[in-house]
Amino acid sequence: MKRTLIIASVLFVVLSGVGACQGETLKVGATPVPHAEILEMLVPLLEQEGIALDIVEFTDYVRPNLALQEGELDANFFQHVPYLESFNLDAGTDLIALVGVHVEPLGVFSVKFGSLDELPDGATLAIPNDATNGGRALLLLATAGLVELDSKAGITPTIFDLTSNPRRIRFVELEAAQLSRSLPDVDAAVINGNYALQANLNPAKDAIFLEGAESPYVNIIAVRAGDEANAALLKLAEALQSDKVRSFILETYGGAVVPVF
Repeated sequence: MKRTLIIASVLFVVLSGVGACQGETLKVGATPVPHAEILEMLVPLLEQEGIALDIVEFTDYVRPNLALQEGELDANFFQHVPYLESFNLDAGTDLIALVGVHVEPLGVFSVKFGSLDELPDGATLAIPNDATNGGRALLLLATAGLVELDSKAGITPTIFDLTSNPRRIRFVELEAAQLSRSLPDVDAAVINGNYALQANLNPAKDAIFLEGAESPYVNIIAVRAGDEANAALLKLAEALQSDKVRSFILETYGGAVVPVF
């Protein structure tokens, strides 16, 4: 009888240990900078919660949402709400924002000129070719006084919504990931913060005009509709809004990435 009890006790301990080690794995898609870097520093913290974080890097703005919708990912971290809403509408996806983390101020960069005032008449200016970020770029240029836009266009204006372009700026629309590489070939380019950082450009220091801190384009963790109550995803959301992440963002990116919590 004692032998049976000892064996049963040993089996219980072993099986309990196996269960404790198994935990849960979250597969999260992210663009490399700063999103994957922020997630990377959370790996040890989430391990303490029994969650293994599997970070999958993407270099474009389309595949991470498709992979999430198709179930290849549990969440993604690369986009802001206006882009997500536009993507859902165009692609028929059903993704939602779980939590907001930071803003990456959009900036105008140039390797030829030190200010917007130096741009010549007829200057060539590259902007993102997707509707959301392209519209955001045009709104930034309107704020800078370079152009005027039809107010009816809302937050997604296109070059066809220009009502005034006194300096005859010529716009080139490129994939967001290619904009930093275009700098030698254009007079200036409007570049998303994450791609600027990947190109070793610090928006807070290198941009000749920068989006304000009041930007509505907060970068989020996105999940499939219906997963917003998932316990592991909620732990990820909580970790992303921790003091540790806030300090990491402020110390690492020097104003190029701004926490919103």
